[in-house]
Amino acid sequence: MLKKLILVVAMALFSLPSMAKPIASDEYHVMPLMNGQQIPNLDLKDVAGSKVNLLALTAAKPTIFFFYRGGWCPFCNVQMGQLKAIEPKLIEMGFQLVGISPDSPAKLKASMNDNKLDYLLLSDENMTASQAFGIAFYTSEKVTSMYRAKLSVENTLWTTPAGEQRLVLPVPAVYLADKTGLVHFQYINPNYKVRPAPELILTAAKLLQGQ
Repeated sequence: MLKKLILVVAMALFSLPSMAKPIASDEYHVMPLMNGQQIPNLDLKDVAGSKVNLLALTAAKPTIFFFYRGGWCPFCNVQMGQLKAIEPKLIEMGFQLVGISPDSPAKLKASMNDNKLDYLLLSDENMTASQAFGIAFYTSEKVTSMYRAKLSVENTLWTTPAGEQRLVLPVPAVYLADKTGLVHFQYINPNYKVRPAPELILTAAKLLQGQ
């Protein structure tokens, strides 16, 4: 009986990747969700403000989740355009694209209109998903000031352990998950200027499709 109880507890602990991880001190100290782990079971909001469950999405079809910093980021907009270009191939392969950012539903809608996107965008205003995936980090004082002044980033400021007010952003990331929510591929790069080539994502999708 004791062994069974220990096993149940161990399984419960192993299945907790959806719990929020600490916000990293900077982009180089994030602790991202890795291959072989499960997509967190949590809800985000779409452009209409309706709740969308991440695991429910993956249960419908294999999913490519990509985290981006916001519609204000030119590098993110380029990436969204690149993903738009390969979306027909991904759909043909049975995949769906889902973008996640700290933008509000209203800002997501603006991004969809500006970039003429058809794929799903979800709002992570409270950084719930970014923390669960382990990719949320505090920006520096300099970056926080610059983004707010020059790029008009209006995201809520977070209080660091030292009591300072900073922006919290996700490290840009791409995750491929199967219909059980299991991660088969992930790409995380602290250098926000470097994004995975569309060909790399297509190759990862083909490999997952062949399993």
